[in-house]
Order: sequence, then structure tokens, then C-alpha cells
Amino acid sequence: MFIAANLNNALKNHLLAALPADEFTRVTSKLKPIFLKLGKVLYESGDELDCAYFPTTAITSLLYVMQDGATAEIGVIGNDGLSGHALFLGGDSMPNRAIIQSAGAAFRMEANDLRAEFVLGGMFQKMLLRYTQALMTQISQTAVCNRLHAVEQQLCRWLLLSHDRLDSDKLVMTHDLISNMLGVRREGITLAARSLARRKLIKNVRGTIMIIDRQGLEEAVCECYEVVNNEYNQLLGRSISRTFGKYKHLTNYFAV
Repeated sequence: MFIAANLNNALKNHLLAALPADEFTRVTSKLKPIFLKLGKVLYESGDELDCAYFPTTAITSLLYVMQDGATAEIGVIGNDGLSGHALFLGGDSMPNRAIIQSAGAAFRMEANDLRAEFVLGGMFQKMLLRYTQALMTQISQTAVCNRLHAVEQQLCRWLLLSHDRLDSDKLVMTHDLISNMLGVRREGITLAARSLARRKLIKNVRGTIMIIDRQGLEEAVCECYEVVNNEYNQLLGRSISRTFGKYKHLTNYFAV
């Protein structure tokens, strides 16, 4: 039985929270709460998917892995959506790795249950499709950003995207890990982080980054962050930004 505490936690995922009461009850009855540890690989490129994950406090990074082992992040998934969208788009596998960037809670739904709910239509289907389009925008904009913009701007974009999906101003992440995510040299990340710290936008503290001045980061970031945020707002009826209209949903929250 899906107890009241789990109902409240499920509302922390914005796709689930946007569902009408009857759909919310039906969908959440098929969810299993799970804690995802830092570094856990949800799936590798080409793996057959057996479930999807709806994060509430965890953050997942989508990484493209080259033949030589080099990686670059192509997308970030948190409480704004789900990982495993290939399951309802007609595929059984993904062309990338999904790894937990920030440890936290999520809900797991078996592949057959997700497909069954999707074919019923309704708001659940609409929200999954809209989210997927927004995620595609994020992925394509990340490719543009990595190609055209300076490391410092890329770092600002990455910090803001991560911050939007956390309830804390503290990001547990080393420069090594960030460099792997962005596909740039560690030295470049260190220099960019020092520059942001000197301007008192962030604070580096032994494997963590504290967001000190959110507005300052938004002023320093490239246009890519706004493009992604605007697409979420247009498709899902809300802004993912903490500063501009955070979490205005397409429908009202389910009343528990």
C-alpha cells in the first residue's frame, strides 16, 4: 500500500504532482520508493531497460561514452522529470549512460506498468511527452553550449541546472567529476570555479560547491540556460528556475 508519507514524497516530482487526483492515485499505486546512491549507474548504453525512475531529491546525469572511455554530459534529470523515456517512445534501450550525480530519493516504476499507464492517455501521457520534448531541447542546447561557449559559462549553466533540481544550495561535487560531466579539462573547471568564487557567486569547500549568489550566476550564464528554462515553461506550464516563477504547474497539486 502506498502510505501517506510516500504520497507526499511523490508530489516532489513535478510530473507526478501535475496529475489529476484519479491519475495520481492510479499511477502512484505502481511506484516503489528507492534511494539512489551517488555514482550508481541506472543503465549503460545499449542496456535493455526494465524500469523508469521518477526522482524527487536525486539527480541523474545522462552521459555519452566514447569508445576510448571519455564522457560528456548531455542532459540532467531531477525532480522535473524521469529517466527511461525510451520505454514509452517505442524503444527498449538508451544510447547513453545514466548515472546518479547527486544522491537522493526517487520512485521506480516497472517497464510494463509505465507502458500500460502511457497507452491509457490522459494527463500522464501528455506530461511524459511534453517532458521528453523539453529534455530533447536541453540535450541539443547542451551540445551547442559545449561547442560555442566558454568553460565558465558552461559551468554556470551546469550549476544552475543542478541547483534547480535540489532543495539545497550545496552541491556535493568535485572539480574532477564536473570536468568529466562537461568533457573539459579539470584545470579549466578549477580556473572557472575560482573566478566565480572571487566574484562571490559560489564558494568551494572540499568537494562541495555552495551557491552564494543565484542571481549573479544567472547574469553570468550564457543564453543556453534561458533557452532550456523557457522551453520547460512553454511545454510544462512552469519555469524550472528558482528565481523566475519556480514550479508553476500545468494543473493544481494533488491535495493529500
